[in-house]
Amino acid sequence: MSLLFVGIDPNTGDHESPTVWVDQDNRELVFQGWKPGPELEAEAAAFTVPGHAVGIPEGEAVIRIPARMVHMIREACDAVERAAQLP
Repeated sequence: MSLLFVGIDPNTGDHESPTVWVDQDNRELVFQGWKPGPELEAEAAAFTVPGHAVGIPEGEAVIRIPARMVHMIREACDAVERAAQLP
């Protein structure tokens, strides 16, 4: 895997580190974030989308990323789009 580091939460302390990367080989965004509290996770799990089962599938997770990292997510989106244009 070829991770391209995009950024880390600028308000990171010693024990928190929401982070954004791009997996250049698989052309995917990779996020490290906070686990949601039980109430938020339950709300996300109960959310209905036509054509999809309710719940959070095994192997998937809900994470929280602070709004102050939006510019990093945009940068990561640009990087993964560029990678997707490669042969």
